[in-house]
Amino acid sequence: MFEFDQYLGFLAFLTILTIGFWLMIFLLTFVIPYWIFGSSIERFKEIREERKAKRVGAAS
Repeated sequence: MFEFDQYLGFLAFLTILTIGFWLMIFLLTFVIPYWIFGSSIERFKEIREERKAKRVGAAS
């Protein structure tokens, strides 16, 4: 059925496929949501600081 070098190539293919699958699952479930929510929270903080600075600048 398989010769030994074909078997090793098949195992390498399965290993790379499995690593890619789990990496994609990890990225989609943890890294990307963490990045999106973290950047949006930082942006909201910047907007709030701009409003506060504008209010303080208009008052004085």
